[in-house]
Amino acid sequence: MHFDSPSRQIYSTTPVSQESRNILLSPKKAPRSISKVPFKVLDAPELRDDFYLNLVDWSSKNVLGVGLGSCVYLWSALTSKVTQLCDLGAQDSGSYLAVGTDTGKIQIWDVEAARRVRTMTGHSQRVGVLAWNDHILTSGSRDRNIYHRDVRSEAMYQQVLSNHSGEVCGLKWNSAGTQLASGGNDNRLLVWERDSTEPLYKFRDHQAAVKAIDWNPHQSGILASGGGSQDRHIRFWNTTSGTCIGATDTGSQVCNLAWSRTTNELVSTHGYSQNQIVVWKYPAMQQIASLSGHTTRVLYLALSPDGQTIVTGAGDETLRFWNVFQKNKSERKDDDGFSGTIATIR
Repeated sequence: MHFDSPSRQIYSTTPVSQESRNILLSPKKAPRSISKVPFKVLDAPELRDDFYLNLVDWSSKNVLGVGLGSCVYLWSALTSKVTQLCDLGAQDSGSYLAVGTDTGKIQIWDVEAARRVRTMTGHSQRVGVLAWNDHILTSGSRDRNIYHRDVRSEAMYQQVLSNHSGEVCGLKWNSAGTQLASGGNDNRLLVWERDSTEPLYKFRDHQAAVKAIDWNPHQSGILASGGGSQDRHIRFWNTTSGTCIGATDTGSQVCNLAWSRTTNELVSTHGYSQNQIVVWKYPAMQQIASLSGHTTRVLYLALSPDGQTIVTGAGDETLRFWNVFQKNKSERKDDDGFSGTIATIR
């Protein structure tokens, strides 16, 4: 004999299934907690307050390179050791560092040997931004030109891209090395195919200089860009179709952008008027956290090789370290390599 049960779905007074009700009634997952204070601060004397420069980078070998005044310093995240690599004012693969100078020259340094291996010419004014793509070094300058340089070749450069009408202050290759995005003081964002000297797309939506650029590592062909103080927007582009797919008004000058390597999140740093750091959930562009501490524009940003930590730099002459992204579980270690909270870079 079979007895029917009154709890069966066919007798329910709601169209919502029991499984769906269980999901709706289950406790909400607590939002991810991000510390709103930096876990380490480094004094960085003579870190320039210049929106158009890019003076901080973090290598795959966990070494931070910083330009302070006329010097380049290296700081090891593993040992906290500081080394002066070079003094540009006094001179007559993760192992090489490229340094752009005010004179338009580019110096290539062997970091492990602390030795300059090459000087490359071409630009007539300062070089404010550099981007590596395997053995190709791409440079952008106040002279409005972009140079592709094969560092294996004796030639100073192989290609010149001349479509910007203002200083080139943003450069970023996609992870496949097939497309380059460039931003300039002409308020334009250009996208180039690797071997082309004419841009594939010319985006003119920004109303101020475009320095902040980064490619989504999780979704091919998705590019994020940020505009200066008269624009304040983060915009998203599909470089397959050549269309803008979203825009968010941040309320402040956008200085830098960086995507998380493990989750669909990105971090932005800002200048006028709030000088803050914001972590966003993409594509909803919901703020996960807003971090403050710098007293001037947050002009510099770099991501650690494990993808968890960011370092930010500002004209207040400090570098601040923040844990904002989650690492892959397989990469998590007990020792993060950092010691102490306040120190100096030199």
